[in-house]
Amino acid sequence: MKERYEYAKERYAAIGVDVEQAIDALAKFPISVHCWQGDDVIGFDGSKELSGGIQTTGNYIGRATTPEELMADLDRALSLIGGTHKLNLHASYAIGNTEGRDKVAPKHFEKWVEFAKERHMGLDFNPTMFAHPMVKDGLTLSSPDESVRRYWIEHCKACLRISEYFAAETGFPCVMNIWIPDGFKDIPASRYLPRKRFKESLDEILSVDYDKSKVYVTLESKVFGIGAESYTTGSAEFCLSYSAKNKITPLMDNGHYHPTEVVSDKISALLLFNEKLALHITRPVRWDSDHVVLFDDETREICREIVRCGALDRVFAATDYFDASINRIAAWVVGVRSVQKAMLYALLQPNGKLTELQDGGNMTELMVLQEELKAMPFGDVWDVFCERCGVPTGMQWLDEVKRYENEVLAKRGR
Repeated sequence: MKERYEYAKERYAAIGVDVEQAIDALAKFPISVHCWQGDDVIGFDGSKELSGGIQTTGNYIGRATTPEELMADLDRALSLIGGTHKLNLHASYAIGNTEGRDKVAPKHFEKWVEFAKERHMGLDFNPTMFAHPMVKDGLTLSSPDESVRRYWIEHCKACLRISEYFAAETGFPCVMNIWIPDGFKDIPASRYLPRKRFKESLDEILSVDYDKSKVYVTLESKVFGIGAESYTTGSAEFCLSYSAKNKITPLMDNGHYHPTEVVSDKISALLLFNEKLALHITRPVRWDSDHVVLFDDETREICREIVRCGALDRVFAATDYFDASINRIAAWVVGVRSVQKAMLYALLQPNGKLTELQDGGNMTELMVLQEELKAMPFGDVWDVFCERCGVPTGMQWLDEVKRYENEVLAKRGR
């Protein structure tokens, strides 16, 4: 491996890329790993199945059904992923909350804070406004029913207090992301009024005094969902406008747009007008299907845009997918390592040279160099990154996942 790495360093140095700098930058770039891959987005507050435009398919053995099982599975996955991590929690993963989501409190997340502190990880957070009886007619913060809106407003206020608690306890800023499933299956009579109610609900939530240096509130849009095919209250235009006006952070999920749109093209525009930007990285297959992230074109291009914009310290990156048809530990490992591969690929680009060619109008050489970069010895650098992080290279990690499946997951059943 050493000889191959030295050769790779020479090849990259010849085009002006410092491989050691790239490895160091990747090791420090935090990726917020979503907890909900391990239990099919069920949580621990009484939900039995998904609803609200979300669907998990498959019935692979070993779904986590207790906090202890989920934490053990996360540990196994994280032991196979190098670099810097955060843990992304939904409010539905509260432990011991029997009073309702509007009463969720820091005490229900003490075990998660202990888990994170022991592993020197930060925590991110999400109000859970789906799979619940108080989602009436598919609506939450935009509902015409004041009692429904009030319930979810109080839930989000409670989540703000929990997010501050996370930041204070772990020492890392907490990203608190608001997403609602609200919308209509068929053509609505009014598009304006639900969005007006949503705006008013958000205004009240954000009237809570919180430490903006410790908690970054983000707002996530969506183009449509199951049962909300004709209209989505939290559209891209609404969420981007609201975020800009109220100085919170926009969040883009690359599965939440029309299939012909790509988030990679939007990153530079938003970075020009926002201090921070948040991303949920997923893999949509024709729609927001939340497939496991791969080292594919759009994932690479998202990471290249972050690097090209010099925004490693301005972008909050999180994974967001759930697949119950395959080994859930493997899904975590493949997805997060794919994001890291894409980020390393981006860090190994001679961006200064590429921009110089573009600004000089030398589009021929630009195209040729971009194509040559695809054949550079990227894999040898990735192996060294993994080796330095103490995690397996190649497919070696899969042996550990298979062993864990045989010894632990298989005993849980389906």
